[in-house]
Amino acid sequence: MAIIVGTGAVIQNDEGQVLLVLRKKDPEIHKWSIPGGKVDPFETLEHTIVREVEEETGLVVEVERLLCTDETIQPEQDRHLLSLIYKVRYTGGEPQNREPQKHAELRWFSLNELPPETDIATFSREALRLIQ
Repeated sequence: MAIIVGTGAVIQNDEGQVLLVLRKKDPEIHKWSIPGGKVDPFETLEHTIVREVEEETGLVVEVERLLCTDETIQPEQDRHLLSLIYKVRYTGGEPQNREPQKHAELRWFSLNELPPETDIATFSREALRLIQ
């Protein structure tokens, strides 16, 4: 088993709502998550998050700053994930579910109307707490 390194993006619109995707696959199937994905070999973290957001949502973003990190260790599933989560600025594109095989839907949520914490992917929870 290898440690998987991934990135996540906190994206807010002009109304301060945050974009979440509903996962259709593991890890954390049926949970709401910030967009993101695995780092490819020889790819920078910032390039990864910009690429993943566009692939998943059609949005063009710019990295503002590293917001937090998260480590998910699940020995029972032979899984160890390290996620670097960025606050990004939405600069273009229209939100759309560009990976319907991975996500059931995507939706903007007001920070005071997020899904229950138990319905949010583990690696997204701290990032959502930090932007409130």
